[in-house]
Amino acid sequence: MHEGVALWEPSPETVERARITAFGRALDPVPADYAALWEWSVADVDGFWDTVWRWFDVVGDRGDGPVREGGPMPVDGLRWFPAARLNYAENMLRHAAERPGAPAVVYRTDGAPGSALTWAELAEAVAGARAGLAALGVGRGDRVVGYLPNRPEALVVMLAAASLGAAWSSCSPDFGAASVIDRFRQIEPKVLLTIDGYRYGAKEFDRSEVVAQIRAELPTLAATIAIPVLRDDVPEGTIAYADLARPGALEFDRVPFDQPLWILYSSGTTGLPKPIVHGHGGMVLEHTKSLALHQDLGPGDVFFWFTTTGWMMWNYLVSGLMVGATIVVFDGAPAGDVLWRLAAETGTTHLGLGAPYITASEKAGLTPGADLDLGPLRLIGSTGSPLPPEGFSWVYEHVKADVLLGSLSGGTDVCTGFVGPVPLLPVRAGVIQCRSLGAAVRAFDEAGRPLVDEVGELVLTEPMPCMPVGFWHDPGRTRYREAYFADYPGVWRHGDWVKILPDGGCVIYGRSDSTLNRGGVRMGTSDFYRVVEAFEEIADSLVVDTGRLGAEGRLLLYVQMAEGASLDEDLLGRLKAALRADLSPRHVPDSVIEVPGIPRTLSGKKLEVPVRKILQGADPATAANRDSLADPSLLDHFVPDEPDSPA
Repeated sequence: MHEGVALWEPSPETVERARITAFGRALDPVPADYAALWEWSVADVDGFWDTVWRWFDVVGDRGDGPVREGGPMPVDGLRWFPAARLNYAENMLRHAAERPGAPAVVYRTDGAPGSALTWAELAEAVAGARAGLAALGVGRGDRVVGYLPNRPEALVVMLAAASLGAAWSSCSPDFGAASVIDRFRQIEPKVLLTIDGYRYGAKEFDRSEVVAQIRAELPTLAATIAIPVLRDDVPEGTIAYADLARPGALEFDRVPFDQPLWILYSSGTTGLPKPIVHGHGGMVLEHTKSLALHQDLGPGDVFFWFTTTGWMMWNYLVSGLMVGATIVVFDGAPAGDVLWRLAAETGTTHLGLGAPYITASEKAGLTPGADLDLGPLRLIGSTGSPLPPEGFSWVYEHVKADVLLGSLSGGTDVCTGFVGPVPLLPVRAGVIQCRSLGAAVRAFDEAGRPLVDEVGELVLTEPMPCMPVGFWHDPGRTRYREAYFADYPGVWRHGDWVKILPDGGCVIYGRSDSTLNRGGVRMGTSDFYRVVEAFEEIADSLVVDTGRLGAEGRLLLYVQMAEGASLDEDLLGRLKAALRADLSPRHVPDSVIEVPGIPRTLSGKKLEVPVRKILQGADPATAANRDSLADPSLLDHFVPDEPDSPA
């Protein structure tokens, strides 16, 4: 399948009913097409975001002040809507009064019956938890943290904390104790919400000892709230979740636009994770815009994105409530066709998956479209890594022909996508449809010159409200500036390779710090994986260029073989021939090495940069934080007998 092949075209009915169509028609003048709408959104930054606030009737006090003051970027003192007062939780529960009996949350888990919460039940639970947190002394500016799987209790307590002006942060229970402590200790939480264990597939995982370690290392805790999962009682000195709720009205403290809402973390693979702070206003505006206009999500829709509480997509998923959708919360293993089946069972209209799950479904020969009733499904989201053209093709052949396959890319840094889907444009294999409204995405060369139809650094030349309020404990915003603004002053550098097509479509090629530079020909790793992982004998792969400081090193390809397959001379020959033909002779690896598995973070990202450091002589213990990895033992297979050096 060639990149750019047209696979889906929106019907006139799809365009007519799309929420973004009504949004555009309310403007004066009405933009001629999506390209014109995007151009206006990044040329008149203040006008666009003010329109988003007013069009969606954001709950809160807009105030009479300007959209922006200071700046031009957050590290330069930029403040959005300085006169505004609002609350994320109030916007999330705005639909409860008008639709009290409608389902708000559908919950599914491994090994237990499902459940659901109506809007009224969710509002009542948040009111009780808010009163309980307040009784524990939680107030504006405090931090409430969760170490638990994707359960409704996480959503309830997050909203309760937000309603008080406290900030939320969470880690999933597959994180090890050291990894959790590294994250939570930085932000000095007052309350911890946790579980004694969880079920994943057919197995139970006891986390009571890990929880004890976490509690011992967080001296600022005033209380721990425990949810019994594997046993009936709760640890000594904790409060049972069932006893948290107190009588209380559903109230919301309206806070400044940039009041910390939640704290997310960088992956932490190469050092202490950066605590990234997002504000109430930025998340309300960005998630409303992204979900309603780009995902076309709204009342009556069912929104399911497979995620853990340790990934920013959890925050994105639960924000579906803000536009009136029912959200599906799943705590379990994504084995086989489980996610496709869950989408069918729940009548999901908008399904979000990691790109690796789609490619794994393709390799497994699944046929969800033939086996399941996916009639309500209108959009499939793909993120986490670039989806190759073959993955696009498989969806349209074996899942559903009439569906918007919306690949999107952004990150934890902004808790959204910079580039992604829109129901107004066609879908082409391997191509992300558009740059998102309000996201002034450009491709820059090393000198800061804009590129079109060429691969360059993904940058933003204008600010967005979802850019972090800051990093926790970052005096003078030094770390913040170094993370995003050190290379191009006044311009956000995101760290991805992107190609922006003449018509505004985008192709992401992976992280720019793991690029392959062979004989002056630079290439993103996603191109490489597309060729390698098309071989049915190869289950997964990782490619590393060991060069440094501009000197060319060796190009090493590590492969995890599919069950029953072997890395023989025939496969090696076919693999090298394909790489030579589809990429270039320079990109034929110097060595192809079989390994038992490819190291990934807990959110599924391949560890290209840490592996390269190990090959260059770094200690695996310092090259990557092992507690942030899905299987830390896999790193040991990359330790060389002798450190690599440039040729």
